[in-house]
Amino acid sequence: MGYDSDIQWFPGHMTKTRRMIEADLKLVDAVAEIVDCRIPESSRNPLINEIVSGKPRIMLLNKCDQADESVTAQWRKYYGAKGIRTIVCDCRSGKGIERFLPTLREELSELLEKRRAKGTVGKALRVMVVGIPNVGKSSFINRMSRSRKTKVEDRPGVTRGKQWVTIDKEVELLDMPGVLWPKFDDKQAALKLAFTGAIKDTVTDAEELAYELGELLKDSCPERLKERYKLDSLDGNILELIAKKRGMMLSGGVPDTERAAAALLDEYRSGKIGRISLERPPAE
Repeated sequence: MGYDSDIQWFPGHMTKTRRMIEADLKLVDAVAEIVDCRIPESSRNPLINEIVSGKPRIMLLNKCDQADESVTAQWRKYYGAKGIRTIVCDCRSGKGIERFLPTLREELSELLEKRRAKGTVGKALRVMVVGIPNVGKSSFINRMSRSRKTKVEDRPGVTRGKQWVTIDKEVELLDMPGVLWPKFDDKQAALKLAFTGAIKDTVTDAEELAYELGELLKDSCPERLKERYKLDSLDGNILELIAKKRGMMLSGGVPDTERAAAALLDEYRSGKIGRISLERPPAE
């Protein structure tokens, strides 16, 4: 598929992004990294691990209601073994978000203790929020903002285009612009991002994409696919099978695979086929 040519990762972007994060890391106490629960590794920026390794970090496994719960539990165990605290959540509905502030205080308990000892109790905890576009970063910040009176302001010393969002007297979030695309030398990662809608459909061939998704679902959850589309067998082109079953036909009795492709992508993304994770942690 043509994702490598369609979506570029320029060395200049990488350098600029690295400098921006490194400069702003000095301003914060911790990093909140937001990923898509269905594809945690594919939806991470490869620079983040490297650059923020010295900072306390919390990973939000977002869109949990669309992922397989048992696989999400495996991911939590996997990241926990690497010393990364995780929160399973859905930023849009707010599910699990209430755990963020208590988890942040746990993660920064040593820093808070030091501040108490020095008598600097009133100083706010500052958190950098990172995530690739369309992974739920804005939903998280909006959800955190809505629950309190929020003051959004530009601050001196912060790169233009970013904002401090005051959550309460004790916590401030540094909203980083969503320019942190992952590196697309891994075709499978690019495909998974396209399946979940993180890459806009305008830069992909929807029919080809839906066909690839169908092949993946045939392998990972054939029964769910059969059940959703009332298919007795999955032999053959999945898009033709769906089109025939749903009466999506062109003149001359030709299956309308374009309409079938749109249906498959939409119904996967909206969770109508079921809670399906597309990635599992590597076997230890």
